Amino acid sequence: MVTTVLRKSIPLFLSVTLALGFTAPVHSTEPPTTATVHPQVPLLEQELSRYQQIEKQGGWGTIKLPKKFLQQGESGPAVTALKTRLVASGEFRSEDRSPEFTPELSEAVRKAQERFGYKPNGVVDAPLVKALNVPVSKRIAQLEVNLERLMVTPAPTSGTRLVANIPEYKLHVYEGDRLVFDMAIVVGSESNKTVIFNDEMKTVVFSPYWNVPPSIVKNEILPAMRGNREYLWRNRYVQTGEENGLPVIRQLPGAKNSLGKVKFVFPNSHNIYFHDTPAKSLFSLNKRAFSHGCIRLSEPAKLAEYLLRNSKEWTPARIKAAMDGGKETVVALDWAVPVSITYFTTWVDDKGLTHFRDDVYGKDAADARMLAGR
Repeated sequence: MVTTVLRKSIPLFLSVTLALGFTAPVHSTEPPTTATVHPQVPLLEQELSRYQQIEKQGGWGTIKLPKKFLQQGESGPAVTALKTRLVASGEFRSEDRSPEFTPELSEAVRKAQERFGYKPNGVVDAPLVKALNVPVSKRIAQLEVNLERLMVTPAPTSGTRLVANIPEYKLHVYEGDRLVFDMAIVVGSESNKTVIFNDEMKTVVFSPYWNVPPSIVKNEILPAMRGNREYLWRNRYVQTGEENGLPVIRQLPGAKNSLGKVKFVFPNSHNIYFHDTPAKSLFSLNKRAFSHGCIRLSEPAKLAEYLLRNSKEWTPARIKAAMDGGKETVVALDWAVPVSITYFTTWVDDKGLTHFRDDVYGKDAADARMLAGR
């Protein structure tokens, strides 16, 4: 069944590939064989079928939150509505429709919070209700566009690979298809979108300089310099020249450096890389689209230690010393590590739970229009 769908939709897959910004070349218009289909494809197909069945049964209604929070021990009509809603999507399996907020309902709420990427504390709030009130028809459309993306996504390869999923705000580190660990990330803002592409990481740079992009020099550095003559040296910037009428600015290594204490380089035309950041507070936020396009890591030392784990020279202690040393040190990896920057707003985890995330860059909406017009 999967192969048939692939053959039928290949022209759209290619257009979606280009629209999403994938830079890895597509060498053939022939669909992938069953052996190369991404393992998420059959899982999302199964969930698509389930959600279509929910729609046929009438979908689900909306919930009106009577106050800021709703939690265990409370009661009221909103609790009954919540139970009915969670029965429809499968989190709440009890026949209880009483107005009492029971421990069983609290557990179902935690599952729903996990589904939508919220802290699973069992307390119902406005963001959770907003996610629950999305109509089933929109969830079906979300599943469909993500399935289309998966059709042009290669199946996982063996060895170490890194996958940064933008709508999830998370970096995953894999060995083959086995997840080793993941971490929170900050991605590009809506006006400075992180590009979606595949590449290979080749170097780690400890205590890096930051060569400030011309756009940031023009739009941020120069206005700050006009208002404060001491701006450059107070923030450890130096001017190294002039190009196209703009000063060439770099920031020295150190605590104030915008790249933090380490960056991870996979050379590309987009000038995108992973890096540390001094702005640690952003990682506590649920939505983290704040950067100029590069990806900030919440645990950069952990990633550096993992990538250099087979090096006798680069022990955790030496890595820490290099990060704190204030002198730029470039380390070539023994092998290139595949990196994928992806855009999936729905997927099935290893526990069988289907996740949904917000369409931060509006790509789901654009691709849904493309699907509707084919």
